[in-house]
Amino acid sequence: MVTNPGPGRHLSAAPQESTTPATLRQVMGQFATGITVITAGGPLGHGMTANSFTSVSLEPPLVLCCVARTARMHQAILAAGGYGVSILGAEQTTLARYFADKTRPAGPSQFDAVDWVPGRQTGAPLLMGALAWLECTLTNDYEGGDHSIFVGEVLEAQRGGGRDALMFFSGGFLQAAPPPAKTA
Repeated sequence: MVTNPGPGRHLSAAPQESTTPATLRQVMGQFATGITVITAGGPLGHGMTANSFTSVSLEPPLVLCCVARTARMHQAILAAGGYGVSILGAEQTTLARYFADKTRPAGPSQFDAVDWVPGRQTGAPLLMGALAWLECTLTNDYEGGDHSIFVGEVLEAQRGGGRDALMFFSGGFLQAAPPPAKTA
């Protein structure tokens, strides 16, 4: 049974062209996401701003990130056998832009410009001031079109001291505060 969604709430009846990469990018830009910097240690050490990151499972603790197969980060994760994740806070827009900039130095020297510590489990660079950090060992990688889906088992997870998150929406960065505490 098909129901009428009501006035002003229906899709155009005009035929739609097939979805192009540009259209998909515009549509997905309407989905607000948190911002992370995914990192890998070792000789191919690299960092990359990413919003394609999510929790998969609590038991066992699994997360995933999606990385273009043509990106330097792709080979860095495979070589390191895992990755670190720094979940950025509202005041870390500069870090998000830095790790999205393809003109920054390649390899481990790119971390010379930022404050970081090596993860205790993986050695992956973890960015200071982040809302939270995770260290993961790579358990699976799956083909996902022009990307790989890297599933990592969380070896360690920590919260930082910040409260406000950095978000990405409609092509730009936003700051998001947690909802007010509930009162009894």
